[in-house]
Amino acid sequence: MKLDLYNQKGEKTGTVEAPAEFFEVEFKRGLIHEALIRQEGNRRPGVYAHTKTKGEVHGGGKKPYAQKGTGRARQGSSRSPQMKGGGVTFGPRNNRNFKKLMPKKMRRVALFSALSAKARANEIFVLDQYNAKEIKTKDFAKMVKALPIRFEALFVLPAHHEMLEKSAQNMPNVKAMLVNYLNIRDLRKYDRVVFLEESLKKMEEVFKEKKATSTKEKAKKVTVKK
Repeated sequence: MKLDLYNQKGEKTGTVEAPAEFFEVEFKRGLIHEALIRQEGNRRPGVYAHTKTKGEVHGGGKKPYAQKGTGRARQGSSRSPQMKGGGVTFGPRNNRNFKKLMPKKMRRVALFSALSAKARANEIFVLDQYNAKEIKTKDFAKMVKALPIRFEALFVLPAHHEMLEKSAQNMPNVKAMLVNYLNIRDLRKYDRVVFLEESLKKMEEVFKEKKATSTKEKAKKVTVKK
């Protein structure tokens, strides 16, 4: 997969070969949806509203009125859900957990599938570098306007870049993040993804699976207790 390469002036200077294992993955809608639901659930705060059940309401030990002779339905406790001031059935509880689990390999396949879909739609390009004399939003905004960005842009960095990050933080339609934190939600939100050229190399370091150690190397690590 070849991605367009731009400089700070917004001029296209060539193309960059992007790793196929990240940018040429089959589109898997179901897996992407599952990963997005997991991420949204994990970032969701706990429920603050909390209702008491029949067993948690204070009082109500005495029978509210006689069993017979009143013409009303029999009641055993004023804490029952149908009584005024009683417990609540199926109400919100503050111990509800929205967190979901998903295997690491599945999460990564979903991420690469989303990246590949954006790459095929020409929504990803590469910026050779960002150099500025000072941290200034005005200069950064001028560069963003020159680049082929329609509405919003996600800048992917190989490492912390103080000049770029602080220049971009006042722009509501731009976000800068490290390669390590690439995620489905941000890829879905921002219509353009801008990789710094070094970020593509960093992706290979971060996401490529480490080769399994040989049996001889594993044997050396095992210590025999006497």
